[in-house]
Amino acid sequence: MRRFLLPRALTAALLAAFCGGVWIGPAAAQAPDPKAPVAIVPDKVTFGTNWVAEAEHGGFFQAVADGTYKSYGLDVTIVPGGPNINNRILLIAGKLDFFMSANTLQSFDAVANNVPVVAVAAMFQKDPQVFLAHPESRVKTLEDLRPLTLFVSKEGMPTYFQWLKSEYKFSEENVRPYTFNAQPFIANKNSAMQGYVTSEPFAVEQQAKFRPTVILLADYGFSSYSTLIETRAVMIDKKPDLVQRFVDASIIGWYHYLYGDNKPGNDLIKKFNPEMTDALLQYSVARMKDYGIVDSGDALKDGIGAMSDARMGDFFTKMVRAGVVRRDLDYRKAYTLRFVNKGVGLDLRPGK
Repeated sequence: MRRFLLPRALTAALLAAFCGGVWIGPAAAQAPDPKAPVAIVPDKVTFGTNWVAEAEHGGFFQAVADGTYKSYGLDVTIVPGGPNINNRILLIAGKLDFFMSANTLQSFDAVANNVPVVAVAAMFQKDPQVFLAHPESRVKTLEDLRPLTLFVSKEGMPTYFQWLKSEYKFSEENVRPYTFNAQPFIANKNSAMQGYVTSEPFAVEQQAKFRPTVILLADYGFSSYSTLIETRAVMIDKKPDLVQRFVDASIIGWYHYLYGDNKPGNDLIKKFNPEMTDALLQYSVARMKDYGIVDSGDALKDGIGAMSDARMGDFFTKMVRAGVVRRDLDYRKAYTLRFVNKGVGLDLRPGK
């Protein structure tokens, strides 16, 4: 939905923010009284999301609310994004420690523009990008969407739609602008609309009183990771232990949010975003489980947050074929496997 940011090139302002920014580290601590009891002071960490608080960020809010981050020696402040907030620039400028990136293309784009940010975990094994269709159109597979009028955002055209063209022979002739308003789709039974599996189907059901057909692009080979944790390369070099603790605690937060009592996380989400409803939160969590958005694929054996060289290489090859990224891009600089694939939290999955 609105989180799929255009990954063709980072803006000049973003680059300027990196070049002019400085990393602000914690203040030097005063020497402790040797006779006083030893107290562990948690590391202060700032984490920026890419949109307002919602269930798609639930594991992070859960880790704050239920004390998971605290148990890992972290005092985490979540800085929500929004329509007029670009937390990724704040990460690059050194004003945030971690950022929640929308998809792998953003990580590739950072490499293309020599911006030293690195993906250290992928909390979503599947990108939630979908198309919605009317039941009357009898859509059953991705290919069935080709003859329909397709509502696609300006961000979607140079990204996933180029993949649809190269892999499934879609044509731009049928595309109409998607402005994050469902009414044109609802009014046209021979159309399909982009969205996120965790939100837009719910909105259409509420507005139009019918259940749309949902086609998840990830189930047809769109192999981007989503909801990645990014940090600056200097953070990895200078504070690897802090990075590891943040990744591990975030993973635990996601297991708690999906399979445990997620009321603390949801209450915190609603505190940050009073417009969020219990019904949408419940719907979003159910869809994340149904479609394996968080816990599927490599995550089943390596734990939530898993990434692999093979998966990254597969997505890179597809994006090169689609003309989205350059063939000579050293995409391996976009991520590191150093902090994931350790099986953290696997014992928290039901049945374990």
